[in-house]
Amino acid sequence: MHKFLEHYILGTGYDDLTELGQKAKTMAQKVIDVGLTPVDEWYGSEVTLYYPGLYAGSTDLVCLHNGHETVVDFKQSNRPKKKEWIEDYYLQIAAYAMAHDYVHKSNIEQGVIMVCTPDLYYQEFVVNGAELRRYKHEFLKRLDMYYDLVHDEKEKAKVNITKEDFDVKS
Repeated sequence: MHKFLEHYILGTGYDDLTELGQKAKTMAQKVIDVGLTPVDEWYGSEVTLYYPGLYAGSTDLVCLHNGHETVVDFKQSNRPKKKEWIEDYYLQIAAYAMAHDYVHKSNIEQGVIMVCTPDLYYQEFVVNGAELRRYKHEFLKRLDMYYDLVHDEKEKAKVNITKEDFDVKS
């Protein structure tokens, strides 16, 4: 599905005649027909983003969506999603938005997660405003915890302590 969407956005065309490819094509068409309709212009597809010295990743689309600078992530799923199941997607969007803003001096106002199932059920989850800020803070907290673990001297020491080390000899 991602490959079809990427080629659609780039205007290069793509086809896959396998059974799986044809299913992916119908899912991509659903995203095009419904999800990409409010996109006024695209700035980049499969955009590599990084926050210097901290993290990197790649988002599916950076665009103007309903008049707002937006980071879009396409997801395919075997079943519909509930908002509470996709917290990690929101954190990912927040990270991409911060990286894009920092490197490109942009002002990403929202993230849109576009989900399509094989039975062509389309869902769209939008995060913006205070909610997007909250996810940015949450992502930074997780990033901080990650770097604390990576740089923890006790973790690096890899000392092998056994029960015998605690036996007291009288």
